[in-house]
Amino acid sequence: MVLGRWKAEIFALALLAAIVIAAAQNPSPSATPQRKTSTPYTGDLSIFDYPDRAQKLHIDQVMSLLGISDGKSVADIGAGSGWFTTVAAKQVGPTGKVLAVDINPEAIAYINKRAQEEGLSNITTIMGSADNPNLPAGSVDAVLLLKTYHEVARPVDLMRNLHGALRPDARIGIIDRKGNGENHGVDTKVVISEMDSAGYRLTGEHDDLVKDDKMDYFLIFAAK
Repeated sequence: MVLGRWKAEIFALALLAAIVIAAAQNPSPSATPQRKTSTPYTGDLSIFDYPDRAQKLHIDQVMSLLGISDGKSVADIGAGSGWFTTVAAKQVGPTGKVLAVDINPEAIAYINKRAQEEGLSNITTIMGSADNPNLPAGSVDAVLLLKTYHEVARPVDLMRNLHGALRPDARIGIIDRKGNGENHGVDTKVVISEMDSAGYRLTGEHDDLVKDDKMDYFLIFAAK
């Protein structure tokens, strides 16, 4: 009787080991490791408001290429201090709207205070997550991720979940810096590959518009 129970326990352990090995060799999609990402910034948000930032980023031309104009609805994903949020809010005017998305509650509070102080009533803040911007369906004509994409822990999931918020012919802009993911930058080939997996096609590259050190880039995508 004891011998039989011992054999049963050995069989159960062997079966469990086989299951663990099989799972390791054939991980489910949800278990697939993400690429390295940078730790999201949580310090003094005012550092992003240096005087010549608009000039260095050629932000007027960036907005023109993304179709950001009077009456449009724009999403600023990874809004941080709200620097671009306020720039875009002035560009789209009172009939337009800017949805400022961030995963940091302090950034959300900072942007709300900023919008109130600057008298910008067309700004709405949204608490996003690593895999979802939580934007309303059919809500945006243009999206910009400004020096944020390298911090997104689940970029493919995030961009897949963006689809439902896009209006017809919406444009998605990504301005970032070349890097390995964890050094506050990510290679353009990685971005293009991930965006392709998320259901987007590259429609333009305008690296000449961003900083002159050849490290920054500006990519534009559209839904496939």
